[in-house]
Amino acid sequence: MTDKPIAEMSFEEAMAALEGVGTQLERGDVALEQSIALYERGAKLKAHCADKLRVAEEKVEMIRAQEGRATGTAPAEGL
Repeated sequence: MTDKPIAEMSFEEAMAALEGVGTQLERGDVALEQSIALYERGAKLKAHCADKLRVAEEKVEMIRAQEGRATGTAPAEGL
């Protein structure tokens, strides 16, 4: 686990950290308190990734609108 604050992570860094959290929780070999802390971190990482995707979608829509192309996106699946 990295000490880098979640707010400073790129989408890719946050996804990798989220996968690491999932792996640790799936193993089931961590104490209850650590599991709770991991779950909380995972929720924060998920929210961070969802926000990064939302911002990226908005940028794409702005580009499409500037080009005169139809706009509208579908939400990213799985987040």
